[in-house]
Amino acid sequence: MSAKEKKLPPERNIALRLAYLGTNYHGWQYQNNALSIQQVLQEALAKATGCQVVLSGVGRTDAGVHARAYVANGRMRTGIPLDKLPLAVGAYLPEDIAVSRATEVPEDFDARFNCRSKEYTYLIHNSRTRNPFYHNRAYFCPAPLDFEAMVQAAPHFEGQQDFAAVRSVGTPVRSTVRTMLYCRAERQGDLIAVRVRADGFLYNMARAIAGTLIYCGLGKISPEEIPAVLASRDRERAGPTAPACGLYMTGLDYGMEELDV
Repeated sequence: MSAKEKKLPPERNIALRLAYLGTNYHGWQYQNNALSIQQVLQEALAKATGCQVVLSGVGRTDAGVHARAYVANGRMRTGIPLDKLPLAVGAYLPEDIAVSRATEVPEDFDARFNCRSKEYTYLIHNSRTRNPFYHNRAYFCPAPLDFEAMVQAAPHFEGQQDFAAVRSVGTPVRSTVRTMLYCRAERQGDLIAVRVRADGFLYNMARAIAGTLIYCGLGKISPEEIPAVLASRDRERAGPTAPACGLYMTGLDYGMEELDV
């Protein structure tokens, strides 16, 4: 049988679980004039499998944002066993992007639309002096933060609410109402983690919540004011959008053991 007569592998919908440091990239989404995670991963897949793949990602992380957990899927024809595919793709990836798992998923699966909830974690390095190991990995805040005020303020973001006051103008949406499953402030040494999980996030919502909690820690907003801030739907009443370097996508829920993190 000639090479031309060889039967091509069937096309399959394959989901990839990956992680990346976003410092050197302009976010997940493909850009015409800037390097993105999607572009680098699609090019690596093309080299590893010999086929062009268009990936759908779970979310559009901003430039400089990181992901400890991320899922993307695409249709591809490859004879590489799925347990070997991460290694095959990894041979063509830079050190700041890594694929850990490949799973065949149903034809109608889409990483974005099938995700039931996401968790983001925002890291704040609250210290008088910089730590070079946190450079581009956490937001450096040298001013003392009232951690207890942040802890008290965080639960006010929970539940089904209108989050217009903590989003930036970006992609148009039908509704600014989302359900926040939890919002917590945790501390370990001089690192403060703001952990949020919701059924969906508005543009810059996680970073704006982190910025608002930082303002609570600085005494610029009291924890008791948070419900009124949200009810106002006024972006000017909340805290600033915290820098991208401290944000990580850290958890995903698909109801699938192979993809959940």
